[in-house]
Amino acid sequence: MDARSILAKKRDKQELSTDEIDFLISRYVAGDVPDYQMAAFLMAVYLNGMTPAETFALTSRMIASGRRARFDDLDRPTVDKHSTGGVGDKISLILAPLAAVCGAAVPMMSGRSLEHSGGTLDKLEAIPGYRTDLSLEEFQRQVREIGVAITGQTAEMVPADKKLYALRDATATVASVPLVTGSILSKKTAEGIQALVLDVKVGSGAFFKDSDGARALARSLLTVAEKLGLSAVALLTDMSQPLGRTVGNWVEVEESVEVLRGGGPADVVEVTLELTARMLTLTGLASDVSSAREQAERSLRDGSAWRKFLEMVRAQGGDTAVLENPSRYPRPKYQLEVKAPRSGSVRRVDALGVGVAALELGAGRKQIEDVVDPLAGVRLLKIAGEAVQAGEPVAVLQTSQREDALPVAEKMVLAAYEFADEPPTARELVLGEMRPGD
Repeated sequence: MDARSILAKKRDKQELSTDEIDFLISRYVAGDVPDYQMAAFLMAVYLNGMTPAETFALTSRMIASGRRARFDDLDRPTVDKHSTGGVGDKISLILAPLAAVCGAAVPMMSGRSLEHSGGTLDKLEAIPGYRTDLSLEEFQRQVREIGVAITGQTAEMVPADKKLYALRDATATVASVPLVTGSILSKKTAEGIQALVLDVKVGSGAFFKDSDGARALARSLLTVAEKLGLSAVALLTDMSQPLGRTVGNWVEVEESVEVLRGGGPADVVEVTLELTARMLTLTGLASDVSSAREQAERSLRDGSAWRKFLEMVRAQGGDTAVLENPSRYPRPKYQLEVKAPRSGSVRRVDALGVGVAALELGAGRKQIEDVVDPLAGVRLLKIAGEAVQAGEPVAVLQTSQREDALPVAEKMVLAAYEFADEPPTARELVLGEMRPGD
């Protein structure tokens, strides 16, 4: 058995055996299969897909590439949430401490930016000192002691996904159902959780633009999760427009803090509460979604989720002073206002356009070795449904590294805005719910 023959087989649309998938992934992690061969495999999978058996084998092999967290002795259920990626999606920063104060243990392994989609780790690393490289022992200890931790993959936990994640981004093979399934569920199973809530995004800013593609992904995730012994549910949520008013890293941390302190944009609050409610019902911490939402809302209003977030940040070495007083954080070196070309109402703000603009400014990575600018991003001063006058600023672009990108990003953001004489109908945020077998 050799890598070349396996690549040829997948290229020719033949089904790979479990042994062939085991061989390829284990040898790649060991360094015996180079990036260029694995890039060819990723592209073959992207173009030709995988059968359910292949997808399960891929996920299982990725899990087996490292160690797994264990929480058998915990007196509370372990649960996590995973988003398939979007623009302005800072939900994890709010939801993880919120679910923890509602009685769950939340061991969360997150990822970095992929294409135009922001990464939870990049956002958290915008907080000075915050560590996203916890060892397995540190990760387990923190979850046991305070009920929540958000970290990245390490050499110990799912090293296969750590390597593949960056390579998928660099080779434009992100939006593949089997590859997304393997990436998400290998990390989530390695966390030691019992239950998982999936936030499957739909729309221009998602990797799957229409409901058919999103449902296919949700179905794959739920099928493999069930085989892995996880209780799971998926919500399909709208990503045709950005979540909230900020897209970037530090700007999204600031907005998360607003929500944790009882304020923030209504759409961010709504999606957070819907997902948290499923986490609580899936684990038996609440009897139904309505009572679970009420419990989560109380924890946002009374400040307990905010205090838990600060506790988590301190435990992982972060500077909480800049969270409690964001004015102490450095300001971006360059800024540019985007002004409305006409008067009227904002009909829509395209998520993809804003996401790509933020990427251009330095909020994400175009190549593996790119350094993310924590100050880069877009602040949306006007969102759908709000009135605007010609010449009035609708957005602010900011960056500390790419001044020359400002005019390019300005055109992108201006093109993302749609104006009309009348305000649009209300945006539907939750588009559907799916369970295994749906």
